[in-house]
Amino acid sequence: MICAGVDAGSRTAKVVLFDSDSLGVAAAGVVDQGIDQDAVADALFVRLIRENGIDPSQVGPVVGTGYGRKLIRFAQKTITEITCQAAGIRHSVPEARTIIDIGGQDSKYLRLNGNGSVADFAMNDRCAAGTGRFLELLAAQLGVRLDRLGEIAALSRNPAIISSMCAVFAETEIVGLLASGITTADIAAGVLASIATRVAAMSGRNLDGPIVLTGGVALVPGMEAALESILGQPVAVAPRPQITCALGAAILAWKSLNGSPTPTA
Repeated sequence: MICAGVDAGSRTAKVVLFDSDSLGVAAAGVVDQGIDQDAVADALFVRLIRENGIDPSQVGPVVGTGYGRKLIRFAQKTITEITCQAAGIRHSVPEARTIIDIGGQDSKYLRLNGNGSVADFAMNDRCAAGTGRFLELLAAQLGVRLDRLGEIAALSRNPAIISSMCAVFAETEIVGLLASGITTADIAAGVLASIATRVAAMSGRNLDGPIVLTGGVALVPGMEAALESILGQPVAVAPRPQITCALGAAILAWKSLNGSPTPTA
């Protein structure tokens, strides 16, 4: 039986097909989000089934999660991304005790119990600061690709201080820093440090380890190093960090086959 998880995020849609026999990922995909989130997710879902030779009759329950989860009409159930992220990381990194999830338009901190359930969490979903959108805006202002931001930041000798708490004001601040002769490397390092500082302020600095970084921003090289510097603890990047929330949704869909209760957060 194949169970599916659909993460309708603010910037991308993710689908994971989970094989209940092997207890592994049968297929997964990520596409840019669109106006019609249901259509975008459905097209990806159908494509993954077709491309991987999966018999549609073998596809069981579908769980939707993420920012637009209530728009996914083909999902039989919706579960919060907090609960799904915990389930996905529990499967991928069983020893994890803290999750830092930095997505396109929000960031989250989750503290897990020993059994993988959520003990505590906090979320920033009211401001772009500390999110992937913040990084995109500032990378564009610097004229560098997002995937090269960490590489450039590694060349810094004196990271700039990005003090603005608003993404719009931070853009203006960066223009001023460039005009004053601050190097791109120092500003890039300052941008990553700014994200890490905001996450640390949200979660607190005394976090239980191991700490796992997930979400789309985990794909930006250097982000985990910036967090390690601020938190003073090792930070590991989750395997395939963009899909861990969808993976958790698929696992919870599989558990529903056996009548397992859905954890809440």
